[in-house]
Amino acid sequence: MKLVEKIPMSNGLTAEVWNKSAAIAVDTTKVELLVRIGVKLQALYFNKHDHYELLRKTVGPEIFFEYKRARTFVRDKEKDGVFQELLNNFKKNSLPYLSKSSFPRSFALSKYGDIEKNGFKYSSLAGKNHC
Repeated sequence: MKLVEKIPMSNGLTAEVWNKSAAIAVDTTKVELLVRIGVKLQALYFNKHDHYELLRKTVGPEIFFEYKRARTFVRDKEKDGVFQELLNNFKKNSLPYLSKSSFPRSFALSKYGDIEKNGFKYSSLAGKNHC
């Protein structure tokens, strides 16, 4: 996995672009793009302080948005172009939304909603009835 680029966004967050491509066969590669955006949790994102506390206790002080795209069986001579195409599509189609000032709060609230609906997925909630 190789860090390719860090993209500072207008909402104060930074998108880290990773190349997770790997050889499949002698002349074939699985081209994989991973974009990670860390969002530090803030109590002001939540209407109820206990929602903030539950999320923070469950996942820690920061949550990560991940965007993944992959193409398999790409010829080695085409892998760089395919990776650049995946990255360009991310920048064109997803980056404008992720750069909005409302994104950090929306993402935090969606993560809290996931904990309420699927608490069993989170190890610190396993066996507890918080939802």
